[in-house]
Amino acid sequence: MPASFLFITSTRLGDAVLSSGVLADCLERLPGARVTVAAGPVAAPLFRNLPGLERLHVLTKRPDGAHWLGLWARTVVRPWHLVVDLRGSALAYLVLASERLVLGKGRRREHRVEELGRLVGRGESPPPPRLWLGPKERSTAEALIPDGVPVLALGPAANWRAKTWRAERFAELAERLTRSGPLAAARVAVFGAAGEAAAIRPVLETLPAGRRLDLVGRVDPLEAAACLERCRLFVGNDSGLMHVAAAVGMPTVGLFGPSPVERYRPWGRWTAVARTPETPEELMAGPAFDHRTSGTLMDGLTVDEVERVARELAGTVEEAGGWRISS
Repeated sequence: MPASFLFITSTRLGDAVLSSGVLADCLERLPGARVTVAAGPVAAPLFRNLPGLERLHVLTKRPDGAHWLGLWARTVVRPWHLVVDLRGSALAYLVLASERLVLGKGRRREHRVEELGRLVGRGESPPPPRLWLGPKERSTAEALIPDGVPVLALGPAANWRAKTWRAERFAELAERLTRSGPLAAARVAVFGAAGEAAAIRPVLETLPAGRRLDLVGRVDPLEAAACLERCRLFVGNDSGLMHVAAAVGMPTVGLFGPSPVERYRPWGRWTAVARTPETPEELMAGPAFDHRTSGTLMDGLTVDEVERVARELAGTVEEAGGWRISS
């Protein structure tokens, strides 16, 4: 009888992407397992093509905690060979399981991927994030990102405004990067969720119509991954989309200010970081700071600096022959 495996991961897209390496590692240890995944509404689509997927629970938070009760009711009815709970909840101990791996508090200066690697005994060589793309996603991507011309991908949004680089700086960066070098005359694909359209619109409005690819609100996270796989370079704020880009091997430049680089830098071979000269502690030190309402804290990061980092990464990839589909 196939092994049964319950995997409980994050509500946030970025954390769910970073956890995917642990999921892949466990599947290698349990070949042919029937897998149940519980994830938040934004992250859940990432797992729809998972090999052996039996059930995908969309775990929508409720103030009274009823989402946990609902998940327990659906998972208590069977014994599990392995339960991996990356939310640190009590649920793993309230169902029958031969083995439980429950994530506790991490080390502040440790990358999330390294922390998760320690959970599965791979602290020295943590499993990298992995996404499972299918024919549907790749077909969608081919229609939206055709072959022939290189594409620069931008991710101008983030889950709180303090982490967002100004729209006009993204626009200026795109103009500079597509003027010369490996991205000369490239089209520019702009990604974001439907709810982020108003914040992203100023970037789109400055791009030439003939070279603009507006994907805001048009693709889900897995379709975005397939589209990013066809681009040449991604530049974006610290966000779930940044981690999606890095997970599919896209050369990725992450922009950082008030969030910790050590904890959440993009993970992968072709990745780099451009950061504000101020530390997160310095940026958030003021009494008026509130991550829910404060405006951007990224103004110390100049277009010159981001361009420098992006061109340096692009040059490294080009020298190594790392360009892919849209080259």
